[in-house]
Amino acid sequence: MKNIVVSGALGKMGQEVVKLVDRTDNFKLVGAVDVAKVGEDIKEVLNLEQASAEITNDLGETLEQVEADAVVDFTTPQVVMGNIKTVCEAGVDIVVGTTGITEADLNKVKEFADENNKVIIAPNFAIGAILMMEFSKKAAKFLDDVEIIEQHHDGKLDAPSGTAIKTAELIQENLTPKEDEREEIEKLEGARGAEQDGINIHSVRLPGLVAHQEVLFGGEGQTLKLRHDSINRRSFMPGVALAINKLDEIDGVVYGLDNLIEL
Repeated sequence: MKNIVVSGALGKMGQEVVKLVDRTDNFKLVGAVDVAKVGEDIKEVLNLEQASAEITNDLGETLEQVEADAVVDFTTPQVVMGNIKTVCEAGVDIVVGTTGITEADLNKVKEFADENNKVIIAPNFAIGAILMMEFSKKAAKFLDDVEIIEQHHDGKLDAPSGTAIKTAELIQENLTPKEDEREEIEKLEGARGAEQDGINIHSVRLPGLVAHQEVLFGGEGQTLKLRHDSINRRSFMPGVALAINKLDEIDGVVYGLDNLIEL
């Protein structure tokens, strides 16, 4: 049985994680942390079947009061690093789905985590998205021109998405560098998108969207499109469950769900 604290429990992703814990036999909710509805029972707030916990607004105090095996964090880029540090100091493992974590942040996380801490950070928990990234990496061996278009709901604060950045990093491993001496003219700054490892990334934020990404390769007389769509947030839950269950098998800090499955 895994005793789990959900940080950001009333956010859109956090609610799905709480419901996942509620319906999973080997998971038990022992804490729910959020800034809203503090003092209320999350069972009543989310109309859960069995999981029950008083909502608190202090992660550190919660970890002192309960016996937790793991924390699942879906909060915001502004607070996630502090949360990871708090969890590591408490000697508890953590699965992080909050995006906006940079390479510099990852280095800090490695400093936070001692030999007893296990940390899994994933920019995307959808298995289909992991496959999309892996297929994009393979395609880059054969097609050198590529751009990424990522689309998310208007509540997503960071851009580009962690998935888009991770995809660009994977593609770059197989991309043949090209010399292009053309001087592009942007009539509006940013029209060609941001750039990661020489790959243009375009971010769209609109109501009605959830999480979508298209990787567009161009070649002589042809294009190849690889696209993944998360229609609802429940699409991420199999990956979250996988990460929680894999905590016992890893050491230190793992970045990316692709490192937890055989591709």
